[in-house]
Amino acid sequence: MWLALAFVSAFFLGCYDICKKKSVDGNAVIPVLFLNTLFCSLLLLPLVLISKVSPDTLSGTIGYVPSVSLETHGYIFIKSVIVLTSWIFGYFAIKHLPLTITGPINATRPVMTLLGALFIFGERLNLFQWIGVIITIISFFLLSLSGKKEGISFHKNKWIFFMVLASVAGAVSGLYDKFLMQQFSSTAVQYWFNTYQCLLMLIVLLTLWYPKREKTTPFKWKWSIILVSVFLTIADFVYFYALTDSDAMISIVSMVRRSSVLVSFAGGVLFFHEKNLKGKAIDLVLIIVAMFFLYLGTK
Repeated sequence: MWLALAFVSAFFLGCYDICKKKSVDGNAVIPVLFLNTLFCSLLLLPLVLISKVSPDTLSGTIGYVPSVSLETHGYIFIKSVIVLTSWIFGYFAIKHLPLTITGPINATRPVMTLLGALFIFGERLNLFQWIGVIITIISFFLLSLSGKKEGISFHKNKWIFFMVLASVAGAVSGLYDKFLMQQFSSTAVQYWFNTYQCLLMLIVLLTLWYPKREKTTPFKWKWSIILVSVFLTIADFVYFYALTDSDAMISIVSMVRRSSVLVSFAGGVLFFHEKNLKGKAIDLVLIIVAMFFLYLGTK
């Protein structure tokens, strides 16, 4: 069941990536990110209110949002900081890079999660898993060659560096998720970490963007901004629920979630008319093969 939920999450995560690219394209990143966190919190607010006013209505279901202790809030706040770090770097990178570049880079996150699981949770890679890791590294190198054809240097382009930092923070978040979901309510964690992100982004908005808004890229409202929040909320809701299963493996869930690159790659072709597709498609096939080997290694 948890594996099927991971695939569902991957689909909506790919839709989220496409809408995110559409939202930040030629737009101010910080206000878009603030609105995303705000809408994500508002989408889950009805569950919180129902759980408070009429707890019996949702009691015993995944939609029930219990009260959490001050200590739990501390754990969730750490989660918010990690995710927001990944988001900020990732949004700026996606704004300045083709989706067919950022998607595959983000797809390397399962490798980092696997390495984290190796050292933190004591997991050991078998032959198939090592093959998957090596193929992924090769695909990342080939992707850098594809990027050069578009004038993107992986060594000198700061947006590539931003995307890598976003992926690293995302991998850390994934490892932390396994701990959180085994300890606390997944829905409570999702609601409160979105709320904390919203408050943190409000501070960033008022201190960094608003005073200089006339000298930077102007903010334009796009309906895709709401879709970003809708798709992300669904993707995270299913993802967190999958991790509540005691048998769920974060290395596999993370790997499957990154198969969202298939959806985002299609979006880059259909909606953004991105270039050099042949070389990137070959790289994408390698990533799929790598994921297949990682999957075999956990059977």
